[in-house]
Amino acid sequence: MLTIRPAIKDDLKAITHIYNQAIIRTTATFDTEPKTFDEMLKWFNHHGSTHPVLVAEDNAVVGWASLSKWSERCAYEGTVELSFYVDENHRGKGIGKKLLQQITEEGRKKFHTIISRITEDNEVSIKLHKNEGYKFTGTLYEAGKKFGKYLDVLFYQIIFKEND
Repeated sequence: MLTIRPAIKDDLKAITHIYNQAIIRTTATFDTEPKTFDEMLKWFNHHGSTHPVLVAEDNAVVGWASLSKWSERCAYEGTVELSFYVDENHRGKGIGKKLLQQITEEGRKKFHTIISRITEDNEVSIKLHKNEGYKFTGTLYEAGKKFGKYLDVLFYQIIFKEND
């Protein structure tokens, strides 16, 4: 049975493995070199109750999601960036949808808006975002190059009016 829960330090090995799958095989991230456990530990330590990291667990961690600071500038305090990744052996089972729903709900409790950057070829992520109420807000054309190809980055955003 799938459970979504806050991540703990013991989950970092699985989180790192899942993220490195995305780095090596997909354009879902513009990182191009696999991350070490220590690099991911530093990232994890910049999160917490305000900027949560969630994991999807089904006997093992099979996906994760996070809300990260959009910017260090104070005016952006109510804005966060969303990330979520699912283990390649568990995609297509609704795990990404559940992670996106739960991390969006976490954002609704604490922030004014969530922004998500999605590469143009990530049709599954685009569809998931649209289904959860995220709106397309713009394109950065040829913003990054991965696997020898320049890619557009699409911005999707959800605004929580009640947090004004």
